Amino acid sequence: MTANRTANAPLLVLSAHTAADLMNANPVSIDHDATVREAPALFNNRGFSVAPVIDDAGRPIGVLSSSDILVHDQERTEHLAMGRGVENAPVETDAGERLRFGFHVENVDKTLVSDLMTPAVFSVAPDTPAAKVVSDMLRLHVHHLFVVDAERTLIGVISSLDVLRKLTFA
Repeated sequence: MTANRTANAPLLVLSAHTAADLMNANPVSIDHDATVREAPALFNNRGFSVAPVIDDAGRPIGVLSSSDILVHDQERTEHLAMGRGVENAPVETDAGERLRFGFHVENVDKTLVSDLMTPAVFSVAPDTPAAKVVSDMLRLHVHHLFVVDAERTLIGVISSLDVLRKLTFA
């Protein structure tokens, strides 16, 4: 008996044997050639803050997080000229069309997610023992591991919350 465990405290047991038992199959991912403006919609619509970035063959090549996007937006502050040096002056398009007061001009960010992603991919095979999955997550200090098949195609993702969901009291 360890000093941290009392005699009547229940044990926690991981009720999964392999990575396949822990993973969420068919994870939502983002293509490497998507723009940085597409990612927030994906995150907001799906309710998460990180996604694997995949290449054309469906192999994970990196990870994009909402933090990556926030840092990019903060570093990329850009002000557009509104008129001819006078803040409330009318704005004209290159074709000479005058825009009414109140219009906003947006400079569309064409940065690709592959330019912002973290290029490290930590992955396991579906038959990796669950204990090794937990050990790898702790050793690597990551909250997500990707599950790939023999061709390295993304087939699942395991989050730390997925591991917690598989804990049961003995």
